[in-house]
Amino acid sequence: MKRTKATAALALLLPLAVACGAAPTHSGAVTEDQPLTGVEWRVVSVTAEGATHPAPASARLLLNDDGTAAGNLGCNGFSAPATLRGDHVTFGRLRTTRMACDEARMAFERLLGGLLGGHTLTAAPGHGNLTLTTRHGDHVNLTRSTTE
Repeated sequence: MKRTKATAALALLLPLAVACGAAPTHSGAVTEDQPLTGVEWRVVSVTAEGATHPAPASARLLLNDDGTAAGNLGCNGFSAPATLRGDHVTFGRLRTTRMACDEARMAFERLLGGLLGGHTLTAAPGHGNLTLTTRHGDHVNLTRSTTE
């Protein structure tokens, strides 16, 4: 009789113990299966004021666990403070290198830098992609880089 009660109790408690122990942990993630930090994101395009602008191949974004961001705006490298809270990323003032590039790359750089620097964007990750959207509806489309 004692054995039957112990077996029944174990059968009831085992699924609960497994469920509690199986919860994944994460840092710097909007969702547990799609981390945002520690991932190099390739900028695919920026859509601003209804027009989509393809990104230069060099445009990248890396959100670090230490509260910073770094990358390339299309021509120049940048770094900035970056805070991730829930599904929002807040970028501080961007610090950039000062190389000169062709006008198309410089125009894209001004556009991307203007959307990121000093702003809070909503992050929507999914299936290896990330969309950062401003409060005005402009957005940056990114994809997980394959050159990590």
